Amino acid sequence: MAGRDALIEDAAVALDRIKAGRHPQSLILVGLRGVGKTVLLDRIRTDAETRGIQAIRLETPEDRSLPALLAPGLRAALLRLRTRAGLSDKLKRAFAVLRSWIGAVRISYGDVEVSVDVDPEPGSADSGDIEHDLPELFTALGEAAADRDTAFVMFIDELQYVSEKEFAALITALHRTSQRSLPIAMVGAGLPQIIGKAGRAKSYAERLFKFPQIGPLDKDDAINALARPAAREDVAYDNAALDAIIDATKGYPYFLQEWGKHAWAAADASPIALGDAEAATVNALAELDASFFRVRFDRLTPEEKRYLRAMAELGDGPHRSGDIAEKRGRKTQSLGPVRSSLIEKGMIYSPAHGDTAFTVPLFAGFMKRTMPSLQQ
Repeated sequence: MAGRDALIEDAAVALDRIKAGRHPQSLILVGLRGVGKTVLLDRIRTDAETRGIQAIRLETPEDRSLPALLAPGLRAALLRLRTRAGLSDKLKRAFAVLRSWIGAVRISYGDVEVSVDVDPEPGSADSGDIEHDLPELFTALGEAAADRDTAFVMFIDELQYVSEKEFAALITALHRTSQRSLPIAMVGAGLPQIIGKAGRAKSYAERLFKFPQIGPLDKDDAINALARPAAREDVAYDNAALDAIIDATKGYPYFLQEWGKHAWAAADASPIALGDAEAATVNALAELDASFFRVRFDRLTPEEKRYLRAMAELGDGPHRSGDIAEKRGRKTQSLGPVRSSLIEKGMIYSPAHGDTAFTVPLFAGFMKRTMPSLQQ
């Protein structure tokens, strides 16, 4: 949590407001891989649960529909509320509307497996049109939560993998409940392309959400992330070792953890020295190449790999699409489908019109190590 205190406090204020019936903007944490979005999401979820809020944790894979992910989480949240507070009329109706919605989306999507053992409410959230039905469902859920002086908050990781149609329905549903001051909200996390996707899905998304940018740590916070855990074990770092690790990791929290682990293993005694940090760089990169980087690389087609290798030749980026195409010896337009596919897979994003950058820090170096030649 080094360097994230202000964001955690902002989220805590939003949670207090949603539970009090003063509807805040929902949050979408935006950043590259390795900045700690998932850890932050889980911390905020824990804070929500300590406030008595019904937290629903979802992670969005590429091959599942949003209804398939929402249905079991919403069912579980309603069951927890029933166990805690009994079955009120509002809660009975929320179960019935959820049952109606599940019946409709099971036909539309085919991958919804959960069931609710109550009679449906005919005519409620059962048209099969997710953008029409999801607001009705969220309204019933929000009314049940308000009746029990609590709130429902969905915590959705990898939000960029939600389709634009489903994302539009989610935004519409949250907008409806916000207009009615019902206690249902979302805290999401996603890669930078999620901002553009939200805007394309619904023009009013920028009013409904805050998009806090989660980046690498500055030098002081990066030093604290390394030095404070070590100090609790009566171990110190040389300044030269700290500088070497921060330079190698660029301050990204996940990489700081990896380098810290390997520096600890390399050191024979305190303080951890520059030589230990240099050994950590060798060992951390070897481990990342075999796991963190490799699992993403292995999902790519040969043409996608060549596109990323051309990007790597230009450096960390961002790079103009025309410069990447020139490295590939191709026309920019001919590589458009490859670029779009890589954005969909979460490997690259466009920080500005015509620009392209890696979503995975240090990936340019991995591409050069893995594919020494542009012609592979």
